[in-house]
Amino acid sequence: MMTQKSLRIGVLMGGSSAEREISLKTGRSICDALKRRGYTVIPIEVDATLSHQIRAKKISVAFLALHGPGGEDGTVQGMLEVMKMPYTGSGVTASAVCMNKGLTRVVLQAAKVPVPPGMTVSGKMIPVRPPPSLGLPVVVKPCAEGSTFGVSIVRKPSQWTEALKEAYRYGEQAVVEKYIPGREIAVGVFGNKVLPGVEIIVPGGFYDFTAKYGKAATRYECPASLSSKLETALRDYSLRAYQALGCRGAARVDFRIHTNGRPYILELNTIPGMTERSLLPMAAAQIGWDYDDLVERILREALPKRMVPSFGKIRSTRSSAS
Repeated sequence: MMTQKSLRIGVLMGGSSAEREISLKTGRSICDALKRRGYTVIPIEVDATLSHQIRAKKISVAFLALHGPGGEDGTVQGMLEVMKMPYTGSGVTASAVCMNKGLTRVVLQAAKVPVPPGMTVSGKMIPVRPPPSLGLPVVVKPCAEGSTFGVSIVRKPSQWTEALKEAYRYGEQAVVEKYIPGREIAVGVFGNKVLPGVEIIVPGGFYDFTAKYGKAATRYECPASLSSKLETALRDYSLRAYQALGCRGAARVDFRIHTNGRPYILELNTIPGMTERSLLPMAAAQIGWDYDDLVERILREALPKRMVPSFGKIRSTRSSAS
């Protein structure tokens, strides 16, 4: 019978994307949480030897702490499927589609979930001017990158060419969307459970890499102060997006709420940041799941049923957890 100690959890982190350092922070936090819960944890830095490392270290299940291309885009998930290795989070297709912001837009529009007006520019093309149909300002971002790498706000025509060049540093495609003035809200989803929203309040109004991970005076309000109508809409759109994209396990849906009150989905993250200060753990705490609870729930959701029964219930530190 498999026990917590005999289960060997490989925490996959690092990789070669621009988000490598963030992934390492997430991975270390997850390792610490699993060790506190009594699991056998093997940290694995992802490189070309990944399949060999998994076999050599006799991993039972892979806990993915990867961000960006090469880790969050279905490539590692595909390799794990071939190896018949259980892993956390979304499968190959959902991971690939969610990593591509252009494809995500197509799926969400088909599911009648609101996204900002926009378009995808391919082949590193640089049109002479911003799309007249969108007006200014517009947001220009790489099609397949996270943590706001390569993202620019174009407020005047003279900024257009440089913004596209910056986005193309991260890939062959860019997404151009109408800038939505207003609030930024992140909503976590875990299976059929929608977590409370987190409002991100940035002094400069743009939640870029520095605001996320630097020492900027970014504030977070959790739960976000929302009208009952808006809260219901965000919950509904989050779950519809999660299901339409075929997600599994934990995910995070990022919204902009226009000053007129209308919500728009910017993207869906299939492997949300999971340091102890990240948005998903912040939201989970509001329903009584501390950080270690959340990590263990993500792990258990990935395990085949034959592995789970001998573990018993999650030893939550809060009586309100369920």
